[in-house]
Amino acid sequence: MSLRITVSDIRTRKADGERFAALTAYDVVTARLADEAGIPILLVGDSLGMVVLGHDSTIPVTLDAMIHHTQAVVRGAKRALIVADLPFMTYQISAERALESAGRCIQEGGAQAVKLEGGRAMASTIGRVTSAGIPVMAHLGLTPQSIHQLGGYKVQGKTSAQARAVIEDAFAIEAAGAFAVVLECVPAELAGWITRHVSIPTIGIGSGPGCDAEIQVVSDILGWSSDFVPRHARRYAKLAEAAAAAIRAYDEDVRARRFPTEKESISLPVEVLREIEGGFPNTG
Repeated sequence: MSLRITVSDIRTRKADGERFAALTAYDVVTARLADEAGIPILLVGDSLGMVVLGHDSTIPVTLDAMIHHTQAVVRGAKRALIVADLPFMTYQISAERALESAGRCIQEGGAQAVKLEGGRAMASTIGRVTSAGIPVMAHLGLTPQSIHQLGGYKVQGKTSAQARAVIEDAFAIEAAGAFAVVLECVPAELAGWITRHVSIPTIGIGSGPGCDAEIQVVSDILGWSSDFVPRHARRYAKLAEAAAAAIRAYDEDVRARRFPTEKESISLPVEVLREIEGGFPNTG
């Protein structure tokens, strides 16, 4: 049985120049498939609020929901490093609240690390959580929990002032002890500069090819949504179309009495059938 990947293994990949893929996962089946494919990091993202629970943002996701889905992913993946997102307002109030939330994700959820959004403002919180022995992945650039402040899902770091802010945030979270950082929707040149100047792995999403790793939302790359594909995603399958066709075929077979057949049925032994028929004679 393979040992589970650790944060030290992830740091080593950057040191060795080995680029890698990360992926979100929210359930045991997806986690098992991604794990068997060799994906080294599975993020139980609060994006589940949108792609699994049907919310229009990540903000309604609760800590209990995150723990519930993290448990499923941990049961499905035996090798990948499992990172659990800390939901909105479970870590911003205080460093102690963040530590409590992170502790639940590790102790109850079974994750090996947590992720939180924010740079310099979260540096002391990252330091508090890591000092308790809980690895922290940071998240800079487009931070979905701050969409109301950002004015929507917009690229961050396009002006010199914004770029400088992202750079300062990256240095701050590195110094605070984060083991990696997600750079979301940051211009490729800026993401590449940060990658070259920080010692921790950068994990891009919508931030170009210069990061140490790439992460995508699993439903985007599998084509589970038939109506929207983010610019930064690439569809490697069209599962929504395949699933819809399968459901229609199933419905048609049931209505036409083509399913189930004898092949999909269980038969009684002849002697049991005779006993039943003898005990309940046809009175019609």
